[in-house]
Amino acid sequence: MTACALSSKSPAMSRELFWPRSTSLGANMSPRTPPRRMISGVPDHVDGRMLAITEAAGGSIINRDRMWHYVEGIRNWAPLWTDHAIRILPGPSSLWLDAHGKRLPVPLYPGFDTLGTLSHIMGTGFDYSWFILTQKIIQKEFALSGSEQNPDLTGKSWRQVLGRATSGVPGPVKAFMEKGEDFIVEPDLPALVARMNALVGGEPLLELAQVEREIRARDRQLDNPFSKDMQITALRGARAYLGDRLIRTAKPHKMLDPANGPLIAVRLNILTRKTLGGSQTDLDSRVLDAEGQPIEGLYAVGEAAGFGGGGMHGYAALEGTFLGGCIFSGRSAGRAASRMVG
Repeated sequence: MTACALSSKSPAMSRELFWPRSTSLGANMSPRTPPRRMISGVPDHVDGRMLAITEAAGGSIINRDRMWHYVEGIRNWAPLWTDHAIRILPGPSSLWLDAHGKRLPVPLYPGFDTLGTLSHIMGTGFDYSWFILTQKIIQKEFALSGSEQNPDLTGKSWRQVLGRATSGVPGPVKAFMEKGEDFIVEPDLPALVARMNALVGGEPLLELAQVEREIRARDRQLDNPFSKDMQITALRGARAYLGDRLIRTAKPHKMLDPANGPLIAVRLNILTRKTLGGSQTDLDSRVLDAEGQPIEGLYAVGEAAGFGGGGMHGYAALEGTFLGGCIFSGRSAGRAASRMVG
């Protein structure tokens, strides 16, 4: 008896076959032109080979055109695997611009809608975007994915967690500011935009006047307590919650005020996490062959069963909702296997 249970990536395959649809946290992909650059959210050994082995054994693979991606990826300055990516978990204040320096439309704000954001970014003809922010924003609002980037949480230290409210820029974030290739820190906007253009190379896409216009338009909205800017409204709404006000959202301020500097730009890359494809199964979690018949002794459970690419939660499922399917399919496989062996 063989049981498959895995979550897999395959960057080489994804660059050839897939391009995006999304969930509100990650993104499913449908066959379109892939991005020129993607960075990887999982180690090299998470390569999806068991799916290929299962298929070679006669198993049917479903949802192979669906993948899970994020749009706030940065390269790890101290990589542990090839194209090692870290995801920024942003607060609500950063100004999000496309490759041409135009603000992303409503409601594509930090932390809102990955589905819409991914589709919009790729619709620009480029596979990256930009955050513009300040020192005050980064010290309150930037968190990074990965246990090694959050020693206070992994160490279960309330003292360290509460220190986020008073200790300035967190150490892991500060290291990226100083060493990360996607981070640019400058005291004034002209220098910032010049380095942004230099980072991506080729023809300069960002015009200083355009970027400044977007930032000033945003800053003006802070003068009105009844701002019609939906991002400012959302920011003020977040700060109505004490926890967010203390450790997660910066006090609203004007980005171009030197007192709030320096200015920071972050290039955001497409981060690929995993395939949502998997083995087709019946209700006993038995893997089916191309004719829909179960393969004796072969089971697939969890995301290896391919339900992440659709199923009862649809293509816009949140990742946390997969847990129910994992438990259900594992329970079904265990019962079916026990009956088989008597």
